[in-house]
Amino acid sequence: MTDIDLDDIERRMNGAVEALRTEFGGLRTGRASPTLLEPITVEAYGAVMPMNQVGTIGVPEPRLLTVQVWDNGLVKAVEKAIRDAGLGLNPQTDGALVRVPIPELNEERRKELGRVASKYAEQARVAARNVRRDGMDRLKKMEKDGDLSQDDHRLYADEIQTLTDQTIQKIDDALAAKESEIMQV
Repeated sequence: MTDIDLDDIERRMNGAVEALRTEFGGLRTGRASPTLLEPITVEAYGAVMPMNQVGTIGVPEPRLLTVQVWDNGLVKAVEKAIRDAGLGLNPQTDGALVRVPIPELNEERRKELGRVASKYAEQARVAARNVRRDGMDRLKKMEKDGDLSQDDHRLYADEIQTLTDQTIQKIDDALAAKESEIMQV
């Protein structure tokens, strides 16, 4: 009959929501968490690598993160990646150890974290819309090839749009919850 797999489209859209929740996990407000540095990528060996593949992230104190870099040649790259990540962190190098003090959250810092959360949410919305576009393109191709009637095309398109709207709503709800958590004093 047709090879439009709505379950696959829904799974891919839910993947965008799960990725967003993982990124939100890195926006800890109360204390230091290794997930804060995990989404950061480092230029290493001519490639872009996740932070946890160039060093060990530790939390020796509630307001301090450390990155024990395995290759001394990458210490500067790790320090630069943390500084340029837009998290408002100022790393300090001590040999192969990079110390990242977590500043006390003032009103300005909370607003900055809110902007970072909004940026993550927008990336998740774009990912969900890309899945929708992929599904819609597949529908158009099937209709053009004669594998799908116009009525079926319209029905599937409506279902894909409904899935997209539900996913965007989940993303907006997650963003609202994270922003209220960030702004909580």
